[in-house]
Amino acid sequence: MSGFSGKSVLVLGGSRGIGAAIVRRFASDSAKVVFTYLSSPDEAETLAAETGSEAMRADSGDRDALVALICSLSPLDVLVVNSGILGAGDPPDAIDRLFHINTLAPYHAAVAAARNMPDGGRIIFIGSANADRLPMTGLAAYSASKTALKGMVKGLARDFGARGITVNVIQPGPADTDMNPADGPLKDVMHDFMAIKCHATGAEIAGLVAYLAGPEAGIITGAAYNIDGGFAA
Repeated sequence: MSGFSGKSVLVLGGSRGIGAAIVRRFASDSAKVVFTYLSSPDEAETLAAETGSEAMRADSGDRDALVALICSLSPLDVLVVNSGILGAGDPPDAIDRLFHINTLAPYHAAVAAARNMPDGGRIIFIGSANADRLPMTGLAAYSASKTALKGMVKGLARDFGARGITVNVIQPGPADTDMNPADGPLKDVMHDFMAIKCHATGAEIAGLVAYLAGPEAGIITGAAYNIDGGFAA
């Protein structure tokens, strides 16, 4: 890996958890990093100061605002769409917002970024292993919103392939974040489904992002990568 010096990277949903790990990885590899946040300004400010990146408040559920933000930052070399929400049950307004953020936002962000992205750019979505396996009740809409990304990257890979722009989705299983800590109350239940019985770290997921964004992955596109300890095996 030659690092990302001189590369412009946007991480949508980057202030905490997996997103923050991705920001740290690109910043440590000398990229110029901008990341968005919505409800965690203190964490965003701290991360920006720590990494030398820029934090911008944005709601990925607002299509027009999201597209305007991406256009204002273009051209981007790398777009990572990590913003997403978890919804259970079926309150209609909450489910509609879930699909706006988890499914529609990645599509509109990718199309907006690709318009001015240089040839050989990279677009990476953060999905979920629940796209392949859902061994629990109440998460049908969430699973559907993440499953859609697998089909989406195949189509976008075709749409942008002539310019060498790759589009892939990474599907984490249980990951050690503040919302799903490795020592949390659901640890044993989740690990029962896994071949390797431990949560992924943010750094491990960020490492896969960096690989797919790097020069050695120029031929990889339209693919889904599970990083889940065998959760979906």
